[in-house]
Amino acid sequence: QLVESGGGLVQAGVSLRLSCAAHGRPLTGYVMGWFRQAPGKEREFVAALHWSGGSTNYTNSVKGRFTISGDKAKNTVYLQMNNLKSEDTAVYYCAANNWGVLSPEGRIYRYWGQGTQVTVSS
Repeated sequence: QLVESGGGLVQAGVSLRLSCAAHGRPLTGYVMGWFRQAPGKEREFVAALHWSGGSTNYTNSVKGRFTISGDKAKNTVYLQMNNLKSEDTAVYYCAANNWGVLSPEGRIYRYWGQGTQVTVSS
């Protein structure tokens, strides 16, 4: 079970950190991903983290602003979002795939959280 938290309503330019706590299983060998879906748009990949190896992957629009990381002791993955823009407004979802692939394809992620809303006002 993946449980996201940390969303909210913020102004453009500020920072926000999302958390995703994984319950019930260790994340060894998993890739943890963040996706988002804005109103009227398709779900899009944001970032991914190989839990064991530490390698990461980001979509171009968030490179240099967002950072994905993990806390093994807490079995929790984070998405630090800096310099937020109005176009970052979306529901953000945490996901996990056990293929070990830093893929931007949502279809290979087996487990999904319920989502947390991020709204950035300009």
